[in-house]
Amino acid sequence: MFNAITHSQIYVLDQDEALDFYVGKLGLEVAADVNLGFMRWLAVSVPGHPERQILLEKPGAPAMSEETAEQVRDLVTKGVMGGWLILTTPDCRKTYETLLAQGVEFTEEPTERPYGIDCGLRDPFGNRIRFTQPAA
Repeated sequence: MFNAITHSQIYVLDQDEALDFYVGKLGLEVAADVNLGFMRWLAVSVPGHPERQILLEKPGAPAMSEETAEQVRDLVTKGVMGGWLILTTPDCRKTYETLLAQGVEFTEEPTERPYGIDCGLRDPFGNRIRFTQPAA
């Protein structure tokens, strides 16, 4: 029935700050940045893979009331929205050192796992991100 996932979404509290983090620090690229009038459609992707985008959505209208948006913002800040991003890299330890030097805050250092080497961090809003160097 289906043959691809094209878009996923995470909530961010400030789209310009999210752009600086996801593009400026993590090295993703802008796939779309469109003012729709009722919202800003800001999506990023891994370089060279625009077919798989992550929407960096600011909680609010038209999807939810201001009261609900405030609750969502609070949950995002606590890191309990349930969404994650898991990215891959050819060299987990090198990527970790590069991002650490840029001031990225990590929740877990690179660790050997049965599936490869991975580590964890959070974006400036509390969203959980992992990146993995898959086992050969």
